[in-house]
Amino acid sequence: METIRQSQKTENKADYLRRVTLEGSEQTGARSVVSGEKRTQNGLLREKVLDRNNLNRAFVHVKRNKGAGGIDGMSVEELGPYLKENNVKLIEALRTESYEPQPVKRVEIPKPDGSKRQLGIPTVVDRVVQQALQQQLSPIFEKVFSDNSYGFRPHRSAQSAVKKVVAYYNQGYHYVVDLDLKSYFDNVNHDLLIKFVENYISEPWVLHLIRKFLTSGVMNGRFFEKSAKGTPQGGNISPLLANIYLNELDKELTKRGHKFVRYADDCNIYVKSKRAGERVLKSITQFLEKELKVEVNAEKTQVGSPLRLKFLGFSLGVGRNSAYPRPHQKPKQRIKQELTRITKRSRGVSLDRILHEIKQKMQGWIQYYSIGKMKTFLQQLDKWLRSRIRQYIWKQWKNIGTRYKALIKLGLTPKQAKIYVNTRKGYWRNAHSKTLLMTITNKRLAQRGLINLSNCTSLFKQKLKLLNRRIRFRTYGGVGGR
Repeated sequence: METIRQSQKTENKADYLRRVTLEGSEQTGARSVVSGEKRTQNGLLREKVLDRNNLNRAFVHVKRNKGAGGIDGMSVEELGPYLKENNVKLIEALRTESYEPQPVKRVEIPKPDGSKRQLGIPTVVDRVVQQALQQQLSPIFEKVFSDNSYGFRPHRSAQSAVKKVVAYYNQGYHYVVDLDLKSYFDNVNHDLLIKFVENYISEPWVLHLIRKFLTSGVMNGRFFEKSAKGTPQGGNISPLLANIYLNELDKELTKRGHKFVRYADDCNIYVKSKRAGERVLKSITQFLEKELKVEVNAEKTQVGSPLRLKFLGFSLGVGRNSAYPRPHQKPKQRIKQELTRITKRSRGVSLDRILHEIKQKMQGWIQYYSIGKMKTFLQQLDKWLRSRIRQYIWKQWKNIGTRYKALIKLGLTPKQAKIYVNTRKGYWRNAHSKTLLMTITNKRLAQRGLINLSNCTSLFKQKLKLLNRRIRFRTYGGVGGR
């Protein structure tokens, strides 16, 4: 399927000349994000988006991120040859506004609570165009975004958002209004979004292209669905558009003098009493539903303590002098469930594969939660995980003969091995037995490749300190920029 779809509309020469003349002469009047003054754009932003260096950067970004193809079936591997042959046609279609994005492909992924998150996967060519547009829009909006907004922004992270939460708690803000926006990405009002973009960028070409992406539709299996609202998760420009929309919430909260932290559609407002929290919840709910046309999920939105409620996977603990972040109970339960699945003794895969999967899963988990206090949890998890591996090995040995030879090889006398292989203990009791603790030792498990979880946190914290030192001197768009 050809990726560049030509518009069905045509215009005669007179109309074309009239349009070009108007575009070349009008003052588009985008506001300066610094001074608020009007400035002339005259298609400058369009040319920056269509600049070959910008498009090449976008291509590299899409290729590096890989990902599944869209409805046309084109893979990331096929993207390079396609663009090499069709880049002139693509740029011309974009310049003349005859470019039409294809519908996104509906994909559902499971959420931790058992529900499904709906993603909209654009074609790889549409991803390049979205990324090229995002690269030029993002620096403009970074100047007006709130310091309390952390999601999908350069040099900001969930960890820095959580550190801000800790700071608020230490200042005496011991209650939180935990807002839950119902299906936020699926319900963004297109007209309002374009209006919010137009507050800073009024170049018609940009606004038209954004609206085309918003209204390109969805292919759900074999069926086409119109997209009258929403900005599908999965597109390169969707996180930026979502932040532009909720920047209006940030401005309202700042105007009212509230302490808050927002990460994409996760927004927490911090207050000093439960009564104040309930008052804020009522007024902000009215603002969101009336002014932004966003529905607040009354069942999940609540006022409570940051020590109990979860934000970005963290809750707070309190020491002698100050609060500290720690992984919330739910992600701790989920990671243990995942490790239980990986080490299930009936899987029938090699021990090396089991250890590799554990390492992959836990390195990512520990890196995310490395700012949190979790030493005791990881020590307990280490001990539990070693027992899971011991029972897996005992199961792998299967029969008495194999177990007998293995135990002798690991240091038991033939007499000791003969007695033990006839044990009637179950797998889990066996894993805690003195014999297996003496033979399948912690040291041997480590040599075989079992990751030591307790040691990982200190290593990640050292890396994080080095990373923070480097990031401090980087600027947006520079060599170290995003």
